[in-house]
Amino acid sequence: MGKHKPVRLSGHARQQLRFRGASEVEVIESIQNSQWEKAERGRLECKKDFPYNSVWNKKYYSTKQVRPIFVEESEEIVVITVYVYYF
Repeated sequence: MGKHKPVRLSGHARQQLRFRGASEVEVIESIQNSQWEKAERGRLECKKDFPYNSVWNKKYYSTKQVRPIFVEESEEIVVITVYVYYF
């Protein structure tokens, strides 16, 4: 697997970052430092927990989990969307 290939976010993924509270740096770190698993429709996914210790949607959470969905192409990794969970 090419964990060190350049990572490019699709327009949809970039838009989702703002709505879901993740950063591009967190997405890239997740892809480069987490185990990849198969996802639906031939895509890949991974998960990484980050310390959060802050408020999201009026509720305090200690941890934020970033879960990018992506495809590995020959020259780059393309992020399709990003899910973010707070707990």
